[in-house]
Amino acid sequence: MTSHSLKRPKLLPIVGAMLVATATMITSAYASSHREAPFITTMPKVDGTDFYMFRSYEASRSNFVTLIANYLPLQDPYGGPNYFSLDPNALYEIHVDNNGDAVEDITFQFRFKNTLNDLKVPVGGKMISIPLINLPPSGNNPTLNVQETFTVTMVTGTRRGANSTRQLLTNASGGGTTFTKPVDNIGEKSIPNYAQYANQFIHNVNLPGCASPGKVFVGQRKDSFVVNLGEVFDLVNIANPVGGDNVEQDDLADKNVTTLAMEIPSDCLTAGNEPVIGGWTTASVRQARLVNPKPVSNNTASKEGGPWTQVSRLGMPLVNEVIIGLKDKDKFNASQPKDDAQFIDYVTNPSLPFLIEALFNTAAPTNFPRTDLVTAFLTGVPNLNQPANVKGSEMLRLNTADIMPVPANMQNHLGVVGGDVAGFPNGRRPGDDVVDIALRVSMGLLCHANLGVCSPSDAPTGTLPFTDGVRQQASQFDNAFPYLRTPIPGARNN
Repeated sequence: MTSHSLKRPKLLPIVGAMLVATATMITSAYASSHREAPFITTMPKVDGTDFYMFRSYEASRSNFVTLIANYLPLQDPYGGPNYFSLDPNALYEIHVDNNGDAVEDITFQFRFKNTLNDLKVPVGGKMISIPLINLPPSGNNPTLNVQETFTVTMVTGTRRGANSTRQLLTNASGGGTTFTKPVDNIGEKSIPNYAQYANQFIHNVNLPGCASPGKVFVGQRKDSFVVNLGEVFDLVNIANPVGGDNVEQDDLADKNVTTLAMEIPSDCLTAGNEPVIGGWTTASVRQARLVNPKPVSNNTASKEGGPWTQVSRLGMPLVNEVIIGLKDKDKFNASQPKDDAQFIDYVTNPSLPFLIEALFNTAAPTNFPRTDLVTAFLTGVPNLNQPANVKGSEMLRLNTADIMPVPANMQNHLGVVGGDVAGFPNGRRPGDDVVDIALRVSMGLLCHANLGVCSPSDAPTGTLPFTDGVRQQASQFDNAFPYLRTPIPGARNN
């Protein structure tokens, strides 16, 4: 039975039951990676939300690649008094594969530390510890009760390999190996000019074996994903899913996220004559945790131990939401690209087009196995961003040499399918509207794009312009590193 048989009236009750049972699979598709798998919802500090990798389009930076990994989703700006620090007991990583074999060749490992300053005030002749994260500022800089710092280790070789080399990145100004992270945007009374304050924490860094310095920034940003979340969760309850792409509400417009951003010289990421790199981000925690029933300080609330265990993975957007079945979402988060053959049926025989057909009574592609989706998600597009010796695996892939970056005001938000080959799926820029792109690609759009991955006869005639009704575009972001915009302040009464 093909998916086209869903149009028969006698099957509609069955379809309805299936849609209820599989609602999580389709509705989670549009939340990027915000709470995308059951287990990760229990540990939001290590929940990766979005991953970007693109040639820098800031003026005079075209020889650099920007890598951005966002974590800790759905931050309400007013979420004090502890706000949204990252987990000092976790390992956050950005991986690069530069020879197409689905194994990391370079990894940047971020570790965080929270230092309690224990600020006190005199009360009735005694010095009492304050309950807040800050006191009144000194000029534009907050007086912090907790200072968050981090280190970045560059691993050459496999991330856990015994023969890999590990070296700390150093500050190009002073040579230190510890970097400071700005506190979240509490409000104007605590930090009068947050953008100016946060810019102090863009660090120029020396990279082992690299002739030119790069940049690192870690801090809170405005959530970079744009989506009509509520209506999409209600079984894509959009008035016209093939109508205007900028007529609905962005439900993440009032949310922040925490960003790990790097800008690295391209030739420090590539190897040999291969210009294409692959990238993804992961987070890991210790295998064991012992909770202290009587902690004497914040640092003794629990004890972590054992080997690192990966609990979050993100490369291409929407894969664990749109492609991977609910029963395997936690498994995917714990997996490595080299083992992605175990998930191949989700790509070659995807369920999302089946569900879209049922919801909107529009024909889905029937060219099984879906070689077009294998190209989009697992190998890269030939003559665009496919490595010469590629092993099929899920990650972002970027051509770092043959395609110049496009200035923000000239970018097409639909990337490659919109005629802009510097955009998604050739890497991913902040302004690439991956929701609309993924919807259209899943319904066969690549078959009409003369990319050699399938033919127009493999897809429905005139693939419809599916949209969530909210446009993502370059004008919503800055034109310089770290590109993502200043976070929304917690206080709105300034």
